[in-house]
This record gives sequence, C-alpha cells and structure tokens, in this order.
Amino acid sequence: MPLIYVHLMALIVWLGGMVFFSFVAAPSIFLTLGRETAGAVVGAIFPKYFMTGYVMSSTLLLTFLFICRDNLRAFKAPLVILASCAALAFVSGMVVGEKARGIKAAMYAAAEGTEKEELKNSFHQIHRVSTAINIVILILLLVYVGYLPAVIGRG
Repeated sequence: MPLIYVHLMALIVWLGGMVFFSFVAAPSIFLTLGRETAGAVVGAIFPKYFMTGYVMSSTLLLTFLFICRDNLRAFKAPLVILASCAALAFVSGMVVGEKARGIKAAMYAAAEGTEKEELKNSFHQIHRVSTAINIVILILLLVYVGYLPAVIGRG
C-alpha cells in the first residue's frame, strides 16, 4: 500500500508542478518582470524543473513496475505512457534544455546584428520544441490518470 502513495505523490508533484509552472508561474514572471529579466529568472528555475521531471518520472515508472509486476501484459498502455513521459522528460532537459541554454548564452554574448538575430530565431525554434514536449508530457500524464483506478487496484 505505501508504494501506491509514493506513486500517487510522484504523479501529483510532477503533474501539479508542470501545470503550475506552465500556466501560472512562467506567465506571471514574464508579465511582471519583462522579457530579459524574466528569461533569466525562468532560466534559473529550469534546471530544478527538469530535475523534478527526472526524479518524478523515474519514481512513477519504477513504482508502476512494482505495483503491476504480476501482470504487466495487462498494463501495456499505461506502461508505454509512463515510459514515454520519462523518455521525453530526459530529452527535454538533457538535450533540448541544454541546447536552449547554449543558444541563450551565445545570444547574450553576441553583438547586435545578424548573428544575434539568427541566434534569437534559433532560440525561438528550440523553445517551440521544448513547449511541444512539455504539452505532450502533460497530455500523456492526464491520459495516464484515467488508468489510475486499474493501476491502484493492483496494489
């Protein structure tokens, strides 16, 4: 039974944190502080945001595997959902997030002109990718919530 609580807590922390950051905190920060300062604040939050995704997605996946270990075949869809969310969380932080930080650093170091504009365009493209991954994870986690009664019934 305690494993179910760990599983639920990981889901609540990750999903709740994503919803709060994406729809409350980040928009409020950008509305209040202006683009450059807000970008610096959000940039300082992102490593912790990504770490939360790594830890919570791993916890969700591991607790799921233990809860459903006796009949994983019957739980293929939720397993694929959680594995996909975990993979996307790691790609988002370790690949896309790292690339965004590199572009942003180069953008701040560049003098005004063509190079800076190209870097801004690259940053906007990578930001769209990051946003899309975030939305996909959110949707998948919401779909997973529909499987919770069956998963919890296993424990």
